Amino acid sequence: MAEVTAQLVKQLREETGVSMIDCKRALTESGGDVEKAKEYLRKKGLAKGEKMATRQATEGLVGSYIHTGGRVGVLVEVNCETDFVARGEIFQGLVRSIAMQVAACPNVEYIGVADVPEAVQERERDIEMGREDLAKKPEKIRAQIVQGRIEKLLKERCLLDQPFIKDQAITVDELISQTITKVGENIKVRRFARFVLGEGLKGS
Repeated sequence: MAEVTAQLVKQLREETGVSMIDCKRALTESGGDVEKAKEYLRKKGLAKGEKMATRQATEGLVGSYIHTGGRVGVLVEVNCETDFVARGEIFQGLVRSIAMQVAACPNVEYIGVADVPEAVQERERDIEMGREDLAKKPEKIRAQIVQGRIEKLLKERCLLDQPFIKDQAITVDELISQTITKVGENIKVRRFARFVLGEGLKGS
């Protein structure tokens, strides 16, 4: 069990926006584990980001990023609640980071798992069910293995589940949650587009 230090409490407060008392209680209940403490706060409905997730985000920015050499370009729309936050340095930095993330992840096609069409999920499920290495497995075991593989495949194609390129210890979704806490507004990635020079042209 890790010691619940003032530094740990301060870190949890900065990442969740929850009061010092609640942060200390969460860390104590979680044995000093910050990630478990975050889960504890979410279960208690205390995490600020959780409360903001249902609020309308209709302002924001369309950001762009052109990779060195001009061969890859990205446009991304990220929404927040007010024009005031949209003009701020923190939010603009987030938009640029997300655009860079998309540029660095050629396999990413969707924002989150919920955005993957059911037809795509079914196609992937059919492919996995037909794999030779599962042919002799009992049906129940085969279904469990396939489900695990599908979840992994979908996450690899979703922006929010990617390790953040500037800090591999967190995902893009966690980066957005941290920013929500800092600016005090809900933030959503609405859409993105990735352009690769010559993509789709005959002979490319």
